[in-house]
Amino acid sequence: MKFFRGLKRIPRVLCQRDFFLLPQPVGEIRGLKRLGSPYGGWVCQTAELRSESVAYSFGVGTDISFDLELVALTGCTLHAFDPTPDSASWIRQQGLPANLHFHGFGLADRDGELIFRRPDIPGYFSPSAAFGYPGAGERFPVHRLATIMKKLGHSSIDLLKMDIEGSEYAVIENMCAEAIFPRQLLVEFHHRMAGIGIGKTKASLNQLRQAGYWLASVSPRGEEFTFVRPESG
Repeated sequence: MKFFRGLKRIPRVLCQRDFFLLPQPVGEIRGLKRLGSPYGGWVCQTAELRSESVAYSFGVGTDISFDLELVALTGCTLHAFDPTPDSASWIRQQGLPANLHFHGFGLADRDGELIFRRPDIPGYFSPSAAFGYPGAGERFPVHRLATIMKKLGHSSIDLLKMDIEGSEYAVIENMCAEAIFPRQLLVEFHHRMAGIGIGKTKASLNQLRQAGYWLASVSPRGEEFTFVRPESG
């Protein structure tokens, strides 16, 4: 299976949109568990989260399987975010537990509004402020991580997940510049998209390494990454 995945990657590697060899986790990090659906699942250290822990989940779209399983398993308080009306409308139809809260704005490296454009792909729901999709787009509200933490009254974050369609690179740079370091960081990188490229992901990985993060897990696709930051980090 790994061999065939490697073959699939070769054209993207030649176009500078994928890894030739996937980055390897740093040693053995205990307590890792994958939660959520095949589409919306993530790997995290569940044993490090408790009822007093705070988790942020950005870009939930219409799949909160990870979020629901995380709060059920750990009892933590989770704040879910998505700036799109489609997501907000879908969320309103779900029965959310008391410790899962939804907010109708997104994460960026600035406060204000960004233009989000939708992909012209049937059945694909992921508006982006970073990709060059055609069309006029719509303006949706976004905030910096520091602003969001201040709004919600949090001085630290135990787990932060972001699937924000290409905006992760600027957010990571802003997060490091403002010295905001969640204990666990779950990121989907979008180096395969036109106009992004593997160089941006490699630069972000280096930034996070310098900030004291250890790579804990990489999905077989090479897009979903889990990082942990030890106390001494």
